[in-house]
Amino acid sequence: MSISQTAPVSAGALWTGRALSGLMVLFMIFDGAIKLPPLDVVTQTMVPLGWPADPNVARMLGVIGLVSTALYALPRTSVLGALLLTAYMGGAIATNARIGNPLFSHMLFGVYLGIILWGGLYLRDPRVRALIPFSR
Repeated sequence: MSISQTAPVSAGALWTGRALSGLMVLFMIFDGAIKLPPLDVVTQTMVPLGWPADPNVARMLGVIGLVSTALYALPRTSVLGALLLTAYMGGAIATNARIGNPLFSHMLFGVYLGIILWGGLYLRDPRVRALIPFSR
């Protein structure tokens, strides 16, 4: 199915997709921005997760998250951004699984974010709807 054959989405679904994507972008901007300055609360929170208490590691994770989020927010690169953010969430899931954090509140949090991420993109981007046709 090509993009031209994709069924148009209603205005409500389009705005729902934009809202979901907007929430995801805002969350990820906060997540990335808080890791940029050498805040002690960020580096000390990383230690129980198995990461070093190094501001440079936190900064690197913040930059990766912000660049991926910027790519997701731009329509031309939104699919690439979604793929990169999915990988970022996968790392968070793996980190929480490795240390045995609770399933529904910690380990699956990245899955919840991924559902919001891809759901928003699906509703606002005809390329994704053409790639994943849930209905005909």
